[in-house]
Amino acid sequence: MNDLEKKYNMSEKELFSRIDHDSLESEVITAPRYSYWQSVFKVFFRKKINIVILSLLLFIILFTYIYPAIFPYDADSNLLNGALKHLSPSKAIEANGFALKWILGSGASGQSTFDQMWNGARISISLAFVCAAINMSVGVVLGAVWGFSKKFDMIMTEVYNIIGNIPYILMISVLVMLFTASFGTMVFALTITGWLGIAYFIRTQVIIIRDREYNLASRCLGTSIFTIAIKNILPFMTSVIVTLAATEIPSYISYEVFLSYIGMGMKDMSLGKIIFSAEASMLTPGWQFEFWSPVILTSIITIVLYVVGQNLGDASDPRTHM
Repeated sequence: MNDLEKKYNMSEKELFSRIDHDSLESEVITAPRYSYWQSVFKVFFRKKINIVILSLLLFIILFTYIYPAIFPYDADSNLLNGALKHLSPSKAIEANGFALKWILGSGASGQSTFDQMWNGARISISLAFVCAAINMSVGVVLGAVWGFSKKFDMIMTEVYNIIGNIPYILMISVLVMLFTASFGTMVFALTITGWLGIAYFIRTQVIIIRDREYNLASRCLGTSIFTIAIKNILPFMTSVIVTLAATEIPSYISYEVFLSYIGMGMKDMSLGKIIFSAEASMLTPGWQFEFWSPVILTSIITIVLYVVGQNLGDASDPRTHM
């Protein structure tokens, strides 16, 4: 395959075949075949830093789900052994022998800080992905219809004006207090109105492009508003949606950590609950690993999720494919 064939991804016959003189055939333009998602990943992986960050994200996610499955976490396994409580990494390895689980020392119950941290990360990351999937799905679809239907716009604008002015963190706190502080309750609290802000943002974007010629033509042909929103509007907004998701996923981890840190989070030992439980260890000499380990891991997870999402959103913009 020569350079031209590689450049245009076409065979030599397609590039140099002889054709009869025809006014229609003469208008045919030879151009490389275009694949949207192929171009997205090509632009994304063009930057070496994206490969590094994505690799780190995949490592964190895989380790978060695989490690606890292989080495189940038991918070009370050393509860009666006072000699194993609040040990620094070096003392924990000296007392138990070298093992991966003791490289961050032990906690107040003699538990492995390393195991506890990854078990908490599994809960927090699962919560973030479930909430993001629900809020993004509902928010994007309703937002697209909201921006296209004037009748629906009148209703939803009033709903947004009422609910949107209630502080989000206050509403979550009240819902968590009213129900049992479980994983399901936290998902319910974060999604019952979490989609509304996303829907309003999508509605604003839809209004900008809803009156373009191809959408007016679809309406004249009798195409339903829902079909136009799904087929004509949303594909055009892929980069916007990906960028929005990049900010939403880390935010749910932040909400969970904040609520748990002030004592209103889940009963499950999530990252926020671990940080809350280890608060007293922050200033105690030799115990700091119990507090700073989950803090650092939470920071890394949120930053990596945000950066990967932002860069993927930039790569999703067709204007970067030139």
